[in-house]
Amino acid sequence: MSEIALNYIAGAWVSGASETKNINPSDTNDVVGLYTQGSRADAEQAIAAAAAAAPRWARSTPQERHDVLKKVGDEILARREELGRLLSREEGKTLPEGIGEAARAGQIFLFFAAEALRLAGEKLASVRPGLDVEITREALGVVGIIAPWNFPIAIPAWKIAPALAYGNAVVFKPADLVPGSAYALSEIISRAGLPAGVFNLVMGRGSVVGQAFLESPKVNAITFTGSVETGRKVAQACVLNDPMKKCQLEMGGKNPLVVLNDADLAVAAECAVNGAFFSTGQRCTASSRFIVQEGIHDAFVDAVTERLKALKVDNALEAGTHIGPVVDEKQLEQDLNYIEIGRSEGAKLHWGGERLNRATPGFYLQPAFFTETTNAMRIAREEIFGPVACTIRVKDYDEALAVANDTPFGLSSGIVTTSLKYASHFKRNSEAGMVMVNTPTAGVDYHVPFGGRKGSSYGAREQGRYAAEFYTTVKTAYTNAG
Repeated sequence: MSEIALNYIAGAWVSGASETKNINPSDTNDVVGLYTQGSRADAEQAIAAAAAAAPRWARSTPQERHDVLKKVGDEILARREELGRLLSREEGKTLPEGIGEAARAGQIFLFFAAEALRLAGEKLASVRPGLDVEITREALGVVGIIAPWNFPIAIPAWKIAPALAYGNAVVFKPADLVPGSAYALSEIISRAGLPAGVFNLVMGRGSVVGQAFLESPKVNAITFTGSVETGRKVAQACVLNDPMKKCQLEMGGKNPLVVLNDADLAVAAECAVNGAFFSTGQRCTASSRFIVQEGIHDAFVDAVTERLKALKVDNALEAGTHIGPVVDEKQLEQDLNYIEIGRSEGAKLHWGGERLNRATPGFYLQPAFFTETTNAMRIAREEIFGPVACTIRVKDYDEALAVANDTPFGLSSGIVTTSLKYASHFKRNSEAGMVMVNTPTAGVDYHVPFGGRKGSSYGAREQGRYAAEFYTTVKTAYTNAG
């Protein structure tokens, strides 16, 4: 425990200004490790290293970038169980979820290894005689990555991999709560063959390290995942900076799951429970609003309640656990406060919502299921980011669609129905970036775009081929061939 995990700057492991303990939320007596905390000077050193390395990496061959990313992806997949266990130990999601997330990170790196070989341009005929036109994509330069705690290896992977694949240098700040997965990923990247300075890890406070990223004129772009409040500050800083920075923001959701009278009840209950409560509800794509047609409402409530009663809330590393702990005491307090807000607003706490004690001390919360909720209540409008969901009763499909869209967010939405007519209409008219039919709102493939509308997202999409829209800039070049 005496060994401190260090930052990675300019190709070397360096200590920061202080260190912090990484605590297991399933067992607060378990210290996962000690991790250094970088200062502003450390962040500035990393930025300078990235800026110096960026031009050479931007002109590296697609094969060189492919080989580095493939090496990273292969090692992550080979070590998925080890990395998944570390992830579950520090973040609190169940071991199968942790291993699955680690595997996803490996798959993301392999996907972008291939994308490095496929970056295409265009050659067009000019409307003017004697001219040729070429349209190409080029690296931005230095990309600052500010990642959240809820997916501590997958989200960094889907930011770091495309940044490197398209020729950018990276400065990476993980969330304070989950430095272990970030450090493990960075250690793998450090041995993959990158030139010194192309990739840099700076662990530390957002107000220190993240702020240095935002203020530095050497950082060309910022990609951020986190709260709406912080995301707005990031956007403002990027615009007000001189020169202005490109920014990409993912900021959460209040995602609806519509359940129509014709739905398969078992499918509806599975979609609801999986989407709302797995990963302890700590997913921006979690379905926190069940919008249920009145003909199936009571049966749906009973089915969901029975599924919740069968779930085991316990230590994330124990076999058979369905739901692990909340990530820390602060998040648990926020969840419990919202449960009280729901009660005070007149919603009925139909099941759960109690803090639990287990064999090991941790932040355990019984999933909270509210009924008799209206869409005007705070618990139906504000992102709670925990295992708390509410049911809203509606008369028909038209009302269900209107309620689903009546939200300041627009990340993910779902519908459970056996009607092709309603499914097709919902896909077209749901005001969300991702729409699910008869499947949970949480859970997307690694090779397709991720992102939303309204207050959920700003800027280009993440993941898949669409990632090139953010991590590159387009150049149009004319040649007089006459």
